Amino acid sequence: MSEQPRVHLSRSARPAYQALSEFSRTVGRIAAESGVDDRLKELVQIHASQLNGCSYCVRQHVTRAVALGVDADTIAQIAAWRDSGVFSERERAGLELAEAYTFIHVEGIPDGVYDRVGAVLTEAEYVALSWIIVSINAFNRLAIAGRYLVPPQTPQASETPEE
Repeated sequence: MSEQPRVHLSRSARPAYQALSEFSRTVGRIAAESGVDDRLKELVQIHASQLNGCSYCVRQHVTRAVALGVDADTIAQIAAWRDSGVFSERERAGLELAEAYTFIHVEGIPDGVYDRVGAVLTEAEYVALSWIIVSINAFNRLAIAGRYLVPPQTPQASETPEE
């Protein structure tokens, strides 16, 4: 595998990246107008990024989730959400939808998923979350293809252990 830096698509074709960023902002507004709260939006984006193996986007959305007050226990259980009791019915529906969209090449959105999610979310919420997932999957592909670096986080001065 080449150790050479990859083309950074977001810098190399700035107008395309700006259009994708505007798309993301648009679907974020649609989500807010449809009643999708920021916590659900971040959980879904973390999960899609985990499934795609995009450490850059996982870092970005975990940081946002923590800023919203999502605790470490909840974040740690996203990957095992089916066996966890920490997620609401709406969050479980969103996480399942994230899996279906992320692995859409396997069997599309299966009827069972569509029916389960549709029994929990309104049509507007379903549509909004679908667009959020489409958006994060696009960003995952940019970051993975470009091998965006994710260095270890350094503790902030306030987080430094007292001696």
